[in-house]
Amino acid sequence: MLLISTYVAPSSIEGLGVYSDEYVPCGSLIWSLNPKFDVFVNEIELGSLPAHVRSYIARYSYPHLEMPGCRVIDVDNGKYMNHSLAPNTDFRIFDKGYALADIARGEEITCNYHEFDPDFVGFMPDIAAAARVQPLNATAP
Repeated sequence: MLLISTYVAPSSIEGLGVYSDEYVPCGSLIWSLNPKFDVFVNEIELGSLPAHVRSYIARYSYPHLEMPGCRVIDVDNGKYMNHSLAPNTDFRIFDKGYALADIARGEEITCNYHEFDPDFVGFMPDIAAAARVQPLNATAP
C-alpha cells in the first residue's frame, strides 16, 4: 500500500506510471505490504480464472517472497509503478519500499522489479499468452 499521495498518468517508460503528488524526502517509507489492502492470490487458483483475469494477474502481480505459491496484487496506484534499473525507490526489503532520493511532486516513481521478483525478465510482447500458461494440476475455464 502506498503511504504517500500519488496519481496515475501517461509514462515515457511504459503506458501508465505512478507519480508523486507530494514532495518525498530521501529515506522516506513510501510503501508497505498490507494484507488488508493488497490482494494475495494462490497460484493454484489461476487456472480456474477467466483468461482476462489471468492476463491482469500476469501483468500486475509479483511473487510473495515469504509465501511460496502466492502472488500479490497492489490495489492502489502501486500497480502502475514502472521498472527501472536506476529507480528512485528501494524495495530490497520485501514488505517495505523507501525513497532512494528526494522525489519531487510530479515525478514518476520507479522501482527495480528484480528486487522483489527474482524471475523478472521483462515484459513479453504478448502478456495474455503468458497468462494462458496453466499451472500444474489446474483446470482451464
